Amino acid sequence: MVELQTSRLDSVFHALGDATRRRMLRDLAGGERTVGQLAQPFAISLAAASKHIKALENAGLIHREVRGRTHVCRLDPGPLASAHEWLTFYERFWTERLDVLERLLREEDGRKKPPSKETPHD
Repeated sequence: MVELQTSRLDSVFHALGDATRRRMLRDLAGGERTVGQLAQPFAISLAAASKHIKALENAGLIHREVRGRTHVCRLDPGPLASAHEWLTFYERFWTERLDVLERLLREEDGRKKPPSKETPHD
């Protein structure tokens, strides 16, 4: 079970590791697109677009449906939840460390400030 989840997470991060595929996912967030529509912004061949789409399909991020001669893709954001969960751990890790750093810097600033001198009023 763990190996299956690790394998899926690896596939998701592999798919997200390419700018073309991330753009395709963003486009699919707006609704279904054909393979040609997904390829168009990149001026790539349909064969190259299909390779990118296959990586997204392997990660479970999209589903492709054949309608006649047209291949229509739609987003399935579910697998992004596991990637988000994995990243959230590190978000907490860095937030905690940055909070400690901020506290230490504030303490250091407090020690460096010279005592304020009050001017006597006549």
